Amino acid sequence: MRIGCVKYLNARPLIAGWPGPVVLDHPAALCRRLAAGELDAALVSSFEFLRNPIYRVVDGVSIASDGTVYSVIVVHRHDASVWPEVELDPASETSVALLRHLLFMAGKRSTVVPMTDDPLSPPLPARARLLIGDQAIRFRKHFGEAYAYWDLGEAWKGLTNLPFVYALWLVRPEVDQAGHLGEQLRSVRDSNLANLARLVDQQPKVDREFCRRYYTEHLRFNFGDPEKQGLREFARACRNLGLISSQEVSLQLA
Repeated sequence: MRIGCVKYLNARPLIAGWPGPVVLDHPAALCRRLAAGELDAALVSSFEFLRNPIYRVVDGVSIASDGTVYSVIVVHRHDASVWPEVELDPASETSVALLRHLLFMAGKRSTVVPMTDDPLSPPLPARARLLIGDQAIRFRKHFGEAYAYWDLGEAWKGLTNLPFVYALWLVRPEVDQAGHLGEQLRSVRDSNLANLARLVDQQPKVDREFCRRYYTEHLRFNFGDPEKQGLREFARACRNLGLISSQEVSLQLA
């Protein structure tokens, strides 16, 4: 199996201990490789499935939040009503689509622009900046309370009262034994969560107490009925913005 996984801290509980080679890359790059058939399965943005629902989805496993996610944020120094521009992190199409929806629902007229500077540099005074994953964590650690942070997981929860699903394991349709692969991936997740202290100790570049809180208080690794309902609500939001086709998305589970 040619397996790909996002290389962020949030994915470690879903891939640590996998008994084989793993391609680690940014979400957008993995989406392209999965679509091109260079990978058999990958942990990628949920938006990729909504946009191209040919894949089977590994049941029971996702990267999600049910409130504050901490690492999907808009960095700013002003009230959201005065953001002329928001710089986009191009690595995650899911977070970009979520931001567009939240801005629309809040009646914000901000223009979204590509990010051209170092993500960890201060944004221009008139701009806010979308950051995800490890970059968001490092920015918050470095700048602390010098900036304000709009947490998109918290904003989604407040709007819908549902979890938000950021990433899913997607399996290409021609892959045999997708069900067995799903069992293996669920087993890896279960083992890591059952031995969380060991997993935290394996992240030497991250403060251990922060890492523990991140995995237990901010992130969810299930894909049950609440997460599926949240994904369907996100699909409706994307259709309303014209980001995906008008067809209902049907989950084919592995």
